[in-house]
Amino acid sequence: MANILRRVAVLGGARIPFARANGAYQEAGNQEMLTAAMEGLVDKFNLKNQKPGEVAAGAVIKHSRDWNLARESALGSGMDPTTPAYDLQRACGTSLSAVAQLANRIALGEIDSGVAGGADSASDIPLSYSPKLQRTVLSLARGKSWGDKLSTIGALRPRDLAPKAPGIAEPRTGLSMGQHCEEMAKEWAIGRREQDELALASHQNAAAAWRDGFFSDLVTEFQGLKADNNVRADTTLE
Repeated sequence: MANILRRVAVLGGARIPFARANGAYQEAGNQEMLTAAMEGLVDKFNLKNQKPGEVAAGAVIKHSRDWNLARESALGSGMDPTTPAYDLQRACGTSLSAVAQLANRIALGEIDSGVAGGADSASDIPLSYSPKLQRTVLSLARGKSWGDKLSTIGALRPRDLAPKAPGIAEPRTGLSMGQHCEEMAKEWAIGRREQDELALASHQNAAAAWRDGFFSDLVTEFQGLKADNNVRADTTLE
């Protein structure tokens, strides 16, 4: 490890287009999206069969099948299969935290390079079921006879079969992200007009960047989408 912290630089990146929920990517999961982004990175920087020091990536809304998301995506991207990779999760900050962690490791001399990233889908969300249905399914697996299994099923009611989407409320407060934002706006005296002006500038700047070709070498086509489809180029302050 280095006795003096080394300078760290971001050399480049790649991503797939941003898309509205339940649209172009409605059939794609986190692993497919993250793998596609990493493949774009591998092609762009000639990383085929190369071994970076580490890959760190993750998602906030994950299926249980995605427990090793970063590792599986790294394997599918074409990097050396012995490349170390791990997952992390931080609401709205997963990719930034991954960058910071890898930068710290590079600065300390633990690794020389790394790949950081993340993916999230609001279309392919994990659904959970009632505790009663879960217990019933487990009891079915343990049942020794058809009689045991039938008696277990008979205890179910239609309401027990209803799926449940991931909660959007913070467990401690019971408030959603939007409701928390309202509280912040009140505390910091941020007016609605100022918020709208910032949102308008964001869409205008994004639209101009696409027109000027800024994203041409940063975005990899995925699922037939070549550009972000959530930029409102013609929106107004009203």
